[in-house]
Amino acid sequence: MAMWWILPIFGVTFATLTLVILSLALTSSGRDLSLLRNDQLSSISTWESFLARFDFPEILKQQLTQAHLSWSVGRLTFSVLLSGALMLAVLRQAIWIPLWADIAAAWLAALGPYWYVLRRRSKRLDAFSAQFPDALDSLSRAMRAGHPLLSALDRLAAESGPPLDVEIRTVCVETRLGLPIARALDNLRDRVPLPEVDLFIAAVHLHGRTGGRLTHVMTSLAGSMREAGAVRGEVRAIAAHGRITALVLTVLPVFIAILMAIVSPLYIAVLLGHPYGKHMIAASIFSLIAAHFVIRKIVDVQV
Repeated sequence: MAMWWILPIFGVTFATLTLVILSLALTSSGRDLSLLRNDQLSSISTWESFLARFDFPEILKQQLTQAHLSWSVGRLTFSVLLSGALMLAVLRQAIWIPLWADIAAAWLAALGPYWYVLRRRSKRLDAFSAQFPDALDSLSRAMRAGHPLLSALDRLAAESGPPLDVEIRTVCVETRLGLPIARALDNLRDRVPLPEVDLFIAAVHLHGRTGGRLTHVMTSLAGSMREAGAVRGEVRAIAAHGRITALVLTVLPVFIAILMAIVSPLYIAVLLGHPYGKHMIAASIFSLIAAHFVIRKIVDVQV
């Protein structure tokens, strides 16, 4: 019992080492992905055999590819487990926090790496969607000038910025390695699951079977995509009011609690000193967080 002071030191040391490992993992995520397919779920054979029993690793692998991260499924799942264990180990040092609140906070922390993957994937798809109408116009002009589709795609990859150039260059390299252009475009659909990309690939497939004026179709698609992007921008501008409201409603109770603690400390001391006070405070914090995300989900209108 006399060595109780070692526990906080161990917790802080463990947290520091874990944060260093996670930062190195995030730094290495910016590397270019190899064109060679890697079906290995984890470098640890035992963990790989365990993950192979489930179906969700394939979904995680696809999401990692769409987010353009070089992580393996094993690294992601280990990051999830490590984040949850780290949060639980740190919060257990604070005896005034209820056990159920420690478990809930550890569960939220465990979802952190997965939320990072989803956030990076969403931002990358949005950036690709914003670039794609101009890319179709460039393809249309290059094909009108006499370039075949593959040559026009090669020029587009050289003139565009990320993430469009990465995906188009991958299509070009796959065709040079002997993959049919139809299969390479299908792989593009898997990496970039957007309706705009589906329409473009469907137009290319239809042109390959029946012929027609592909340049005219690309120009029409680009115009329709710009109009849809303008509508999405208007909807997001209208929904911004709801997101600000969610932020204000989340911060306001915290601000009022701090103000009450300064103005009337005895009033807050009654809550802190009550046996159920810490449970009520923890429940209020989690309710605020849940309400914030619920409001953001409500105002997030998909067009």
